[in-house]
Amino acid sequence: MRYWFVFYKSDLLLEKREDGTYTIPLQNEPPVAYSDERDVHNIAPLNGVEVKAFYLKEPVVDNERYEMCGLRPSFHKLSLELYLKAGKCEEILYWDSQTRYCGVCGGKMNMHTDISKKCECCGKEIWPQLSTAVIVLIQKGDEVLLVRANNFRGNYYGLVAGFVETGETLEQAVRREVMEETGLSIKNLRYFASQPWPYPCGLMCGFYAEYESGDIKLQLSELNAGGWFRYDKLPAIPDKLSIARKLIDHWLDKFHTK
Repeated sequence: MRYWFVFYKSDLLLEKREDGTYTIPLQNEPPVAYSDERDVHNIAPLNGVEVKAFYLKEPVVDNERYEMCGLRPSFHKLSLELYLKAGKCEEILYWDSQTRYCGVCGGKMNMHTDISKKCECCGKEIWPQLSTAVIVLIQKGDEVLLVRANNFRGNYYGLVAGFVETGETLEQAVRREVMEETGLSIKNLRYFASQPWPYPCGLMCGFYAEYESGDIKLQLSELNAGGWFRYDKLPAIPDKLSIARKLIDHWLDKFHTK
């Protein structure tokens, strides 16, 4: 038996159970046909069970057993471990689709191991690359700084975030992003946790910090709204799948336990 993580673009194939819940197909043969064996990827096993992943050229529709679901909303339908494994599978498939030819000589890149490729002409080897980002919750007493980025898909507020630049530490990236996007200085910066973010291939590193000085001056090329919000008067905030929400919920806990 093996798990089959099957995607059409960023939509994942889910198997519908009789009780109304969802899972990933677990069977010997693929749940739907694939075009080429070379496009099927071996992914690290899940609890000792073999894992396979591949892209579809057309979505599955009008099927009583299966349905397509976006990777993000699948968080609410799958167990956490299946959702996380789906994210890894999508990252590998995306990496494969973006690295068909060598960046040095233009030769064809072939799979060398399950997580590496090698150019058939010059021998250059490559591995999946992560885009590392930082995200920070800044508190000022019983208030938190929340912002709305221009690229947010919904009408909610989140936390200051941005990508780490070459030559930076994570801590330097946090301070730079906060200054660039809001004009604020922060203090008592401390690490919280990290989270894979397969949209398409990121790693989010979360931090807490305290306000030190400055007035909010939003970087309008990145943000369209922002301000200080009291813990009991928050606007709409990110969904529970994100580390932004984990940071906010963890911060809120200290007020709810008083």
